[in-house]
Amino acid sequence: MSRSKYNFDEVIDRKSSNSIKWSGNDDLLPMWIADMDFKVADEILEAMKKTIDHGIIGYDDRPDSFYESIIQWVRTRYNWEIKKEWLVFTPGVVSGLSISVNAFSKEGDKVIIQPPVYPPFYSVIENNNRIVEENSLKNNGNRYEIDITDLENKIDEKTKMVIICNPHNPVGRVWQREELEAFGDLCIKNNIIMVSDDIHCDLAFKGHKYTPLASISDEFANNTITFMAPSKTFNIAGLFASVAIIPNEDLRKLYNGIIENIGIGHTNGLSIVGFEAAYKYGSSWFSEVLKYIEDNADFAVDYISKNIPEVKVYKPEGTFLMWLDFSSLGKTSEEIDKLLINKGKVQLNDGTTFGIGGEGFFRLNIGCPRKVLEDGLKRIRKAVQQV
Repeated sequence: MSRSKYNFDEVIDRKSSNSIKWSGNDDLLPMWIADMDFKVADEILEAMKKTIDHGIIGYDDRPDSFYESIIQWVRTRYNWEIKKEWLVFTPGVVSGLSISVNAFSKEGDKVIIQPPVYPPFYSVIENNNRIVEENSLKNNGNRYEIDITDLENKIDEKTKMVIICNPHNPVGRVWQREELEAFGDLCIKNNIIMVSDDIHCDLAFKGHKYTPLASISDEFANNTITFMAPSKTFNIAGLFASVAIIPNEDLRKLYNGIIENIGIGHTNGLSIVGFEAAYKYGSSWFSEVLKYIEDNADFAVDYISKNIPEVKVYKPEGTFLMWLDFSSLGKTSEEIDKLLINKGKVQLNDGTTFGIGGEGFFRLNIGCPRKVLEDGLKRIRKAVQQV
């Protein structure tokens, strides 16, 4: 079990909170929505408590230290020098993606995504009356790869944007620099704006290096909007605080124009404090939680391989999510989902919601105490044994 100075083995009752994940049937173990079941670092909580203790919750501005916190974090960890003027606050990456779609394309334009992928990638395009173009990832049996040939074939005069996920949710790839270079070169050649959702960027496991797409070259930076946030890294998704990194001044003006039009440029005061404290003081907590999550991944791979051989699993390269293949059961995703819920009493994300390539797959959240993970895996085993 954990030997960390932080107790990641502690099981915290979230049923008494307003947690979306834990709001369902008491008999059902939720292992789906992508937040972790670990207590937030004391340094973050103390900073927020100090704000509350002050006694006034008013309109707060974002100080220079807010921006400097992420600038320093990115500089130290990824050797990427970003500037304050590049940073645009947005209340969550999904809203940021929607703003990008509106800012950099018009109705009827095509936006490319790479399924199986985070479901809101579809909705932010379709809800804004743009056309989804799918550049499906290639599953070579051991890991997923970007299909550059297919990407080139999907591009036409109506293609204005592509949204990439790095690291990828749900398949767990941390894209290598060479893959990003091939991807970016093709987009630059065709004058396509690249939007990169990097919300899981810090969660790369040993042997895998996260590379910001925009850091590869000035040309890439000038054509890329990068989204980062402390949300997944520090388990503070509920603060709804993220930034769009936009080096190109013209693109930044377009993006800011949408924010001003819909009036979402203000920041919750607790979000400002939590964001800054996470990047300034959360490093030790994060280093230990990342190790715990990777140990969870190893535990899950070992357990499934030995006890649920019908389910194909391989260790992700990053994130606290695992992509499980149930297709050998010969059941539809709907049938498997019913088995998991009714027989196993466990809830995962149905892979069909992630688009093409999701049938027969389910996403498992391993960002939880080992005891909870083991319970969840036993429940999955029980469900599979009913087939």
